[in-house]
Amino acid sequence: MAVATQSIAEFLGLSEAELMQKALHSLLLEQKRAVLHARIEILARYNAADVNELEEKIAKGVVVEHPAWEDLITAENLDTRLAEIDVYLLTL
Repeated sequence: MAVATQSIAEFLGLSEAELMQKALHSLLLEQKRAVLHARIEILARYNAADVNELEEKIAKGVVVEHPAWEDLITAENLDTRLAEIDVYLLTL
């Protein structure tokens, strides 16, 4: 594998370290887009701007509890995942 990365780095005019940093950055951005997309799909299902609004709608009975509670938990987990990805992006 090291031979391939070195060859690709040379082809792109980068050091192997630069190639790896750019590759990791791209991968993290791709993951972030996927997580954002999943989060937006959930919130759009309930016409909510964020998890707080979805939670309010559940509490007030504007949306039915099932499967909204499960979707809320998933959306909260996606928010956590986004924060983790952002930390990694900042440290690159």
